[in-house]
Amino acid sequence: MKKAMRRFGTALLGITLAGILLTLPRISWAAQNSSSDIQAVQMAAAAKLNKKQYHDVKVSVKDGIATLTGAVSLYEYKVDAGRRVLHAHGVTAVRNEINVGGPNISDAQLEKKLGGELAYNRQGYGSVFDAITLRVKNGVAILGGHAHNYPNRDAAVGLAATTPGVKGVIDDIEVDPVSPMDWRIRLAVARAIYGNPTMTKYAINPVRPIRISVQNGHVELYGTVDSRMAKNIAFMEANEVPGVFSVKNYIQVSGQPKPPAQK
Repeated sequence: MKKAMRRFGTALLGITLAGILLTLPRISWAAQNSSSDIQAVQMAAAAKLNKKQYHDVKVSVKDGIATLTGAVSLYEYKVDAGRRVLHAHGVTAVRNEINVGGPNISDAQLEKKLGGELAYNRQGYGSVFDAITLRVKNGVAILGGHAHNYPNRDAAVGLAATTPGVKGVIDDIEVDPVSPMDWRIRLAVARAIYGNPTMTKYAINPVRPIRISVQNGHVELYGTVDSRMAKNIAFMEANEVPGVFSVKNYIQVSGQPKPPAQK
């Protein structure tokens, strides 16, 4: 009986050792395969950055997260690099630590330059029906105010992102509601204001129109005029338009302190 038990124990030990030995190649293969997978993902991510604007960008991948480092000349390239790598097979997230180089421009100079370009960048009725604001802080362009449609908002953001010297872009632009009633009010308010002989001159220069924003029947006026009388005329004309529920007058008079900042 004891001999039989010893033989059984020996056989069991042999089976156990054989099982362990059989699994060793599999474990080793799995480890090699995992390493190969990581390398494949990293190569796929790097392949997404095969353009000259990304030649100083490095990518590393761990646990499906791609980390981007290095430098590019435009903020647009930083954003695009992250978007490209996110589409690489095996990448689940992107940590974008790319630095934006380009010329060193003071915030004041950059704000003046970009502000001038934004003033002429509107599409369609944008110069009248958009009231987009701009601040620059530490090279970051902060866009706010209102756009009457998404293409105009995107155009403003795109212009900021492709301007040399801009290190980052914050998009706080509000897109006004899409409404036939609001569109009718926009056109009616514009006709009322610019139909007044005193206000006609503000329609000539696209940089300095009275800007009209409408949200569900509520009108907001922006821009710069030469006198308080012109500011008051714009307010009264807008109030006379049928269907207008309220008018907020943020128009600035040249040489006077700015009104409260718009949202």
